Amino acid sequence: MAKDLRAFIHEIATTMPDEIQLVTEEVDPRFGVTALAGKLAQQQRFPALYFTRMKGSDLPLVINLTASYERLALALGTTVAEMATAYGERQAKPIPPQVVRDGPVREMILTGERAKLSLLPIPTHNELDSGAYITGGVLICKDPDTGLHNSGMYRHEVQAERQLGVYFQGSHHGGAIYKRYAKKNRPMEVAIAIGHYPTFMLGAVSRLPGLGGEFEEAGALLGEPLELVKAETVDLMVPARAEIVIEGEMPPRETHFEGPFGEWPGYYVAEGEQPFIKVKAITMRKDAIYYNVFPASQEHLVLGSLPRMGSIYRRVKESVPGVVNVNVPAHARTHCYVSIKKSSEADSKEAAMAALKTEPENLRFVVVVDEDVDVFNESQVMWAVGTRFRAEKDLTVIPNFSGPGGLNPSNWEYGVDESRKPVMGSAMILDATMPAPPLRFPPRTKPPEELVSRVEPERLLKRFDPKLVKS
Repeated sequence: MAKDLRAFIHEIATTMPDEIQLVTEEVDPRFGVTALAGKLAQQQRFPALYFTRMKGSDLPLVINLTASYERLALALGTTVAEMATAYGERQAKPIPPQVVRDGPVREMILTGERAKLSLLPIPTHNELDSGAYITGGVLICKDPDTGLHNSGMYRHEVQAERQLGVYFQGSHHGGAIYKRYAKKNRPMEVAIAIGHYPTFMLGAVSRLPGLGGEFEEAGALLGEPLELVKAETVDLMVPARAEIVIEGEMPPRETHFEGPFGEWPGYYVAEGEQPFIKVKAITMRKDAIYYNVFPASQEHLVLGSLPRMGSIYRRVKESVPGVVNVNVPAHARTHCYVSIKKSSEADSKEAAMAALKTEPENLRFVVVVDEDVDVFNESQVMWAVGTRFRAEKDLTVIPNFSGPGGLNPSNWEYGVDESRKPVMGSAMILDATMPAPPLRFPPRTKPPEELVSRVEPERLLKRFDPKLVKS
């Protein structure tokens, strides 16, 4: 089966059946989808939810599909423990896309007045959001100078039947390309691809040097070339096996008020005048599935964290070859845990600085631990901090490290008159590693590894019978 959204849904349903749940009652896209997902989140449950009946639309909707590292590891064909290293290693081996003559995304072609956004079950997610938002779409554009395609995931507010907002943060490559078009007083053609195999979305979120390369990155993560087909009304290539593609153009010097919207830090931030898209066409499969990301939730954080892990691992490895693993925990995308096989006292600081340089806008807190600590087990990380970290020598604070403003409210200074001004962000490094050789640290307590590896709990453990103990 070719790798696309429905192939991944099938993989989960057959290999992790408890990880996807079906909802057959009609649900209102305005808060109904996220009310259920939010209720489950309160119970620390994050299954994928497949809604078959969406009010006002004939299309089904899936949310939370990419809300767990276990499911993203499945998409990469690896384990949670190995996914960051696998991601970083594949980044170094991009696979060029393959152009095909036709694809499922062109089974239905709606242009002009027929290209109505109301055909899609676009949710309103959080209570103070200004309206419905496309959150799982990958925006594709082309650099006017090089002709290279660039893609990224942004938020898109439904502003009219055929108009979508776009929010570009300061470092977004899509925003830089749009400014080039605006400077030339030319509209920027765009296409928003909705619904594909998760590695396509991960490629679009990856931290890549320069403009472009996301299609090649997606191929590397897919393990095969990403199939592309010519768009209908814009001069762009789009994923042939996407569920839906929205085509349009962005006027060069026009804006529309956009927001508020609940962003990944868990706050309503960044509202104001922003550029927008005039929709020209919608192409889709006849039985298209609408893919949605739950913003400001675990899914939003997980989907953004894994690509950063891969990029950080690759960058740290350039400075510290003994890097073992990297975790950007889903509950705190501002944190990063790095494990290393330490050969010198400089390794810890170099590893942390490489991580911060890879993700300067978002990282606030880097913990470096030894190779015997599982960075995906936060209890172990905190144990290392408690037993191997001395604040007076192992804590490093880097003031004014990141650019001012942005989506993190800690990068703003607030006045009593409700005014605010952007300020530089700071970062903190905790070196929770043991001294480098030849200095010796007390050994960890553990049963003999030889015996642990041979134990078979499934064979030994049986249900306890209370009759064994007399009351």
